[in-house]
Amino acid sequence: MIFKIFSKPATLSDLELIRKYQESGEEKCIGELFDRYIDLVYAVCLKYLKNQEESKDAVMQIFEKLIIQLKNQDIQNFKSWLHVVAKNHCLMQLRAKKSEKSFESIEETQGLVMDSSLALHHDNEDELEKDLVLMEKGITALEENQKVCVELFYLKQKSYKEIAGITGFESKKVKSYIQNGKRKLKIFMEQQRE
Repeated sequence: MIFKIFSKPATLSDLELIRKYQESGEEKCIGELFDRYIDLVYAVCLKYLKNQEESKDAVMQIFEKLIIQLKNQDIQNFKSWLHVVAKNHCLMQLRAKKSEKSFESIEETQGLVMDSSLALHHDNEDELEKDLVLMEKGITALEENQKVCVELFYLKQKSYKEIAGITGFESKKVKSYIQNGKRKLKIFMEQQRE
């Protein structure tokens, strides 16, 4: 009898914690699950992301998702389910990274093509000088956002990601400003040469 007083209280199973959370909304139930499985989730994230800091961030994001997902999930084996959730989260991050990188490389390739479409082939320096002056006028005639992005991309050779960081524009906006600016600049130069 005396040993029962000092013994550790029985802990709830994973499924009991989940049901308790679903009924009461007590986030300390999620905290208990977090304590039990943080090492497992971190190991899964590290396996896929191969970066400690990104894996730590992913662990936090996954457990934040649990607060919402566990409210109405019917889970039979929490550990297996959590493993799949962690794996899927990491795969989604890797896909997002991959598409961002391919987006940037496509954009940089288009930038090189654009450079060649605006490339000035001249036999004498006078014509080259005239076209450079025209190009400067054309750039100053662009809308401000286009002007900033075009100058950073072509004159300072910044990547889309760097331009987004400098300007605060979303990557899609940077792409749009550069493409529209390039098109307007090309039209402007063609009209001035006629």
